[in-house]
Amino acid sequence: MNKIKWLGTIFGLVLLLTGCVSPRPTIGQQRQAILQMKGEVLAELYQLNPSTRAQINAAPGYAVFNNANVNIILASFGGGYGVVTDNRNGNNTYMRMAEVGVGLGAGIKDFRVVFVFHNAETMQRFVEQGWAFGAQADAAAKAGDKGAAVAGEVTVDNITIYQLTESGLALQATVKGTKYWQDDTLN
Repeated sequence: MNKIKWLGTIFGLVLLLTGCVSPRPTIGQQRQAILQMKGEVLAELYQLNPSTRAQINAAPGYAVFNNANVNIILASFGGGYGVVTDNRNGNNTYMRMAEVGVGLGAGIKDFRVVFVFHNAETMQRFVEQGWAFGAQADAAAKAGDKGAAVAGEVTVDNITIYQLTESGLALQATVKGTKYWQDDTLN
């Protein structure tokens, strides 16, 4: 009888543990989540700056990324994901990103970035090589709809960048390297 109770307890624990573990999202679900994030970011950008809709529609393509960034005294680290949309054919290229920087700063920031590519060659180079180097100076104190954020990005090569802070508290001035690359699993 003890063996039956013991096996019943083990079986119950296994069912409980497997019920608590959520399955990894499918590739389709991951793509859908990225496209939903893209739609939400673009809607917010268009609301804040209506003229960006025409600029994005007229461009050969654009990219939208979700990024979380942490600054600790002299170092900055971040990572995220996104998608490049080719307006000429409607194709999406799913990408990942990581960044490392040095400079003065402290805080954590969750933000979205929209890149508008002003020529097809720049967009293609971004998708294939995906490397960007820039300097950033910003201040952010935002949680949901509360607070404010001011940001500035320096990037060249026929790309206009819009940054929207989702939430965080940060004060930073950094020089950073950012690597963007194609997500082999989602493409």
